[in-house]
Amino acid sequence: MSKLPRRNMLKSVLRGAAAASLPSLFWAQEGAPIKRKGNIRQSVSRWCYKNIPLDKLCAYSAEIGLKAVDLLNPEEWEVPARYGLVCSMGYAQGGEIGSAMNRVENHGRIEEGFRKYIPLAAKAGVPNVITFSGNRAGMSDEEGARNTIAGLNRVKKIAEDHGVTICIELLNSKVDHHDYMCDHTAWGVQVVQAVNSPRVKLLFDIYHMQIMEGDLVRTIQKNIDWIAHFHTGGVPGRHELDGSQEVQWDGVMRGIAATNFRGYVAHEFVPARDSLTSLRQAVDLCDV
Repeated sequence: MSKLPRRNMLKSVLRGAAAASLPSLFWAQEGAPIKRKGNIRQSVSRWCYKNIPLDKLCAYSAEIGLKAVDLLNPEEWEVPARYGLVCSMGYAQGGEIGSAMNRVENHGRIEEGFRKYIPLAAKAGVPNVITFSGNRAGMSDEEGARNTIAGLNRVKKIAEDHGVTICIELLNSKVDHHDYMCDHTAWGVQVVQAVNSPRVKLLFDIYHMQIMEGDLVRTIQKNIDWIAHFHTGGVPGRHELDGSQEVQWDGVMRGIAATNFRGYVAHEFVPARDSLTSLRQAVDLCDV
């Protein structure tokens, strides 16, 4: 046997072994990028794939037809652009889940963070930054709403001046984030309506709102003018978007697409199987 055929055969064996051990990643590296329908602009939340290097996640995301990567820190915002993607939601020191806008004492540091990072987000093409209500800790929802409105009014011009949207996230207080205040769509809508800025809206987390409310499509369509961003996650368990859980994801995506929503839907489920295969299956399912 000549050296050249032997070398080629060895390469083929090694490539086959690589494909067997990392099937979804191998496909992404070897196949042509998938062209999606474009009715839903899909993204992926970085923290769910923290064991995969960001560059590798971005490369794979581009191959399977995603448009963005979600929830990156400022020093990471430029990375998705190397692969034709954007960071669809950035961290900009907008507070923490348990302590944020519903406490007046937090407003100064949140404003300081937004003044520093929102201009950088605009420069990097990051359309959204995240904030939270914070926990109740004995505070009434009415007082919390007043405080949150005041805090958002304090920073909205920063967002307006730079074309970046501040998103306050809806989270469940039943399973994952006990005592969190912005745990119902009605509370969140009340707040952003009072602020009344095109650059202050809701991050509607479908996983969380299924747990708290259900009635997803009607709620989304009724309030779409106040929603800038979506997250996904299988209910129960926050794992794959598949037949083991209760949300009909293609139906929800059709409901969103019917509103002509042009923001991003970011997958924020924690894979329980091969993570990249699960991500591609979710993207396929939501490509309506």
